[in-house]
Amino acid sequence: MSTFDTDGTYEETRRAWDDASHKHVREYGDHLAQARTVRLLPIEEELLRPLLEGAEVLHPQSGHGLDDHALIRLGARSVLGLDYSPTAVSAAQRRADDLGVRCLYQVAELPHTGLDPSVADVVYTGKGALTWMEDLDAWAAEMHRLLRPGGHLFVYEAHPLVPLWSWDAEETWVRSDRSYFAASHVNDTFPARGATEHQRTLAQVVMTVLGAGFELLHLAEHPDPFWKPEDQIPAAAWDGRLPNAISLLARRADAPRT
Repeated sequence: MSTFDTDGTYEETRRAWDDASHKHVREYGDHLAQARTVRLLPIEEELLRPLLEGAEVLHPQSGHGLDDHALIRLGARSVLGLDYSPTAVSAAQRRADDLGVRCLYQVAELPHTGLDPSVADVVYTGKGALTWMEDLDAWAAEMHRLLRPGGHLFVYEAHPLVPLWSWDAEETWVRSDRSYFAASHVNDTFPARGATEHQRTLAQVVMTVLGAGFELLHLAEHPDPFWKPEDQIPAAAWDGRLPNAISLLARRADAPRT
């Protein structure tokens, strides 16, 4: 259990995500088909392709693991996925085994993984991951520890402003029940309805990465969300005028900052 879990939100969130992960089992055939051809987003491929040839990749909060097949296709030697949902881990491992790809999945309680130091050349994460991490400082320090010297951390994640956008199809408005500077909010959309999300500003995310001993190589904001609910009428907030995602690439420095 997380040492920060004083009110039970961590265990509630874990249960919500393990329950949502049964979708990966129900839709196993569809995910298996997707894994054969899935690709990363163009900006991800542009930034990661030069780093992946022969690389050992760590994917914390790996979820369904489909992106791991794309990483292998781009040249990664292997991917180790970590997730705290046994259901997600089991489905992802079954898929990797069925397709014969070098992906291994383990149940792990982040931010502390229990892995040996310097086990990865690239850490790949995001697409709805960091918002579930209560202690982001500890997470960033652990990613620094797990990377080999000169290794890279890559994040593609929802923009920190996204929790504020309404999903109204006609016009965009800022939700009155959310604040950019709040510490957390309760998710009210599938798949994690009822789970607690931990908020940071963009400045807090960047400064946390720098403070853990990384040097920033790339930071960009993007108008398109990485995920849209099925059967959802396109929201006005997705029309290209507002930030809905960020990409971040950083390199491990020699030692963490103090």
